[in-house]
Amino acid sequence: MKKSSSLSVLLDGIIKENPVLVLILGTCPTLALTTQASNAIGMGIAATLVLLCSNMAISALRKVIPDNVRIPCYIVLIAGFVTVVEMLVEAYAYSLYESLGIYLPLIVVNCIILGRAEMFASKNGIGASALDGIGMGIGFTLAMLAMATIREIFGAGTWFGMPIPFFCDNPISILAQPPGGFFVYGLLIAIVNKATHGKAIKKKDFGCDDCPSAATCGMTGGCNKEGSAV
Repeated sequence: MKKSSSLSVLLDGIIKENPVLVLILGTCPTLALTTQASNAIGMGIAATLVLLCSNMAISALRKVIPDNVRIPCYIVLIAGFVTVVEMLVEAYAYSLYESLGIYLPLIVVNCIILGRAEMFASKNGIGASALDGIGMGIGFTLAMLAMATIREIFGAGTWFGMPIPFFCDNPISILAQPPGGFFVYGLLIAIVNKATHGKAIKKKDFGCDDCPSAATCGMTGGCNKEGSAV
């Protein structure tokens, strides 16, 4: 793999194909855990480790795993890595383990992890898959940190638990609540869309050739931009 290609794979997950702000994946932990920056960092690191390990494992086994049972196989591999990460966090960062709660084991069904397994790791080599996992993990972590920073500073008047002058005396409490989470999330998506002029991801053909469900879908003619059969 060429150096420029490797760099592109790594950077795509951070900006061009950011899983949270561009692909709009992983919204459940993003909205739930971004009330504190420490939780965002913890979840981001955990998800990055799982992404890296699962991408490499699935890439290494992509020619061995039967196509008709690939999704269950991916989930079993991902679940194994999530269990290891969960045990490590519980052993060495118990306060973080308690803060993340159910969202830590739910990394197993995080659509970012499974999505990269299906769309990238199963089609590329181990090196490229590792870079994709790292890039997507960094993009996920940075997006969560940006969102958590806004919500914690303005909503609670702290950052990583440290009081911020003025803000700690004048918190906008709604930003620490679910409606505030949706507002900040939408704001960040709008900023990214504006910064990239709406071209973070180039529009592709809506045909069925690359769809993993094409064989069972029945829409052999493809779909139009509204998703209807043509």
